[in-house]
Amino acid sequence: MEKVMQIFNLIASVEEHANTAISFNTNFLEANVINIAFLLSGLIYVLKQFLGSVLNFRQEKVLFAIQESEERLQQANARLVESEKQLAQTQVIISQIIKEAELTAQKVKQSILDQGKADVNKLISASKANITTAESQIRQQIQLQITSLAIKRVTAQLQNQITPAIQAKIVDNNIAQLGGNL
Repeated sequence: MEKVMQIFNLIASVEEHANTAISFNTNFLEANVINIAFLLSGLIYVLKQFLGSVLNFRQEKVLFAIQESEERLQQANARLVESEKQLAQTQVIISQIIKEAELTAQKVKQSILDQGKADVNKLISASKANITTAESQIRQQIQLQITSLAIKRVTAQLQNQITPAIQAKIVDNNIAQLGGNL
């Protein structure tokens, strides 16, 4: 309060030197300085309680918002950890699926190769059998033609060499051989 008084005195002294019409009234009762001081202290007391309650309410809201944000952060971190675990599990499953797919592809490839080899071997065997059969048929046809030609040649030679007397003798011999067996 002394500092306030010093300030008022300083203002009053500056104004006295300036020869102005405004002057400082040192009579406290006439100047209503006490009334103004009471009014100012009452105003400070009332505003202090009002502003204090508003500030306390605002502080509580800010603290609640901070706590809520921290909870959301913890929940988000927990979800992040869970998602990372699921990602790791998914990557393990994907790598297993890829390995199984590669193994299956190798098995299918080997199966196709084996089947192809078996089919080629069957075709080779069938071709060999067909060739053998064709060779056998050709041999039989050649033998038949040779036999037919030999019979024709022998028949032609016999017809040229056999006379009616020799034919009669051959027929008699054959009858004699048959006659003993009948």
